[in-house]
Amino acid sequence: MMELTPKQIVQELDRYIIGQAEAKKAVAVALRNRYRRSKLPLAEQEEITPKNIILKGPTGVGKTEIARRLAKLVKAPFIKVEATKFTEVGYVGRDVESMIRDLVEAAVHMVKEERLKDVEYKATDIMETRIVNMLLPIYKQSAPDKADALIKEDILSELRAGRLDNVTVEMEVAFAPKIDMPAGAGMEISIGNIFDGMMPKRKKKRRVTVKEAREIIIQEESDKLIDADSVNSEAIKRAESQGIIFIDEIDKIAGAAKKGSGPDVSREGVQRDILPIVEGCNVQTKYGMIRTDYILFIAAGAFHISKVQDLIPELQGRFPVKVELDNLTKDDFVKILTQPDNAIIRQYASMLGVDMVDLKFTDEAIETIASIAEMENNTNENIGARRLHTVMEKVLEQLSFEACGEISQEVIIDKQYVESRVGNAMMSMNIKKYII
Repeated sequence: MMELTPKQIVQELDRYIIGQAEAKKAVAVALRNRYRRSKLPLAEQEEITPKNIILKGPTGVGKTEIARRLAKLVKAPFIKVEATKFTEVGYVGRDVESMIRDLVEAAVHMVKEERLKDVEYKATDIMETRIVNMLLPIYKQSAPDKADALIKEDILSELRAGRLDNVTVEMEVAFAPKIDMPAGAGMEISIGNIFDGMMPKRKKKRRVTVKEAREIIIQEESDKLIDADSVNSEAIKRAESQGIIFIDEIDKIAGAAKKGSGPDVSREGVQRDILPIVEGCNVQTKYGMIRTDYILFIAAGAFHISKVQDLIPELQGRFPVKVELDNLTKDDFVKILTQPDNAIIRQYASMLGVDMVDLKFTDEAIETIASIAEMENNTNENIGARRLHTVMEKVLEQLSFEACGEISQEVIIDKQYVESRVGNAMMSMNIKKYII
């Protein structure tokens, strides 16, 4: 997936996101540049850093979705953080280095999932052997003269067929005390990890079903088959070279700090703390040291009160690519309702289909919903595509309430149906057009 061309990346993003061609082009180029860098000699790779991006636009136009789909597309470690959750050093709250630790955690989880799939077959084989041996004494009582090998074959066939899932067995389950606690300077200590290996893990007997025993044993055996140090090393490497951090609400920390207390007291301080992370530094995590030089940072904000220029100059300089996203129009809303793979109308049709409701929309109804969403955004707060959910919930509220799955029915949503459900909203909008 890393070898996708920028045009192919944009085509993949078009499956889920309508419009915003400039933003898609910017992230596609940034992603392709990672692949280009990986093909260069190591000496040249060291000199090339990612060109971070600032996405400017109102809420609900696709800023977060672009970053999330991009990371999913290439299976890269990805996290989304909100700039407003951080405080500068000296204040109570989350420090900015926690975003790097969260990224490493995401990378470790990703690598571990991949390794678990690699050893799944072997772990399953061990699990079947252990469960068969646990059940052998029980089956032996009912057929004492039958050979053990034949009994084991019978148990194994029933186990694989799922006929033993509800049978209760007693087994020993290993556990270790684990208490995570902050240790300052961005470090986290797990007491369970400190003493792991120094003393044997404690075990206790539990009565579980065979279905639960399957999962417990597979997890235990998989952990034994996986090299934890190798996982951590690969995760650090992947987070450094492929990691993507999406910093949302960056406009809320723009502007100079105000005197006194309150949420504005550490605005500029947070920017100064973010600066070395984006510039490139070493951050200590419980999995090892990580360099942030080659992590791609995508920042986003509405900037309806502040401007990008209100960020400190040093931070602006570390986000050389600035893209302004377009406001969504009626045509965009029509496309959002119908075209993406996860189109809103398809979602509602699938959900009501569970209750045997065959939901269909006429073209006029879709046009009307789009018009209402556009007018609502123009006359009230502009919340982008999220307005469609508000309108759709209002249109389908009564139908969703009455659907119970007892009767199969076909419901056609036409223009009159939409207007009858959101008539008050339309009347309010029509009146506002004449208010000066």
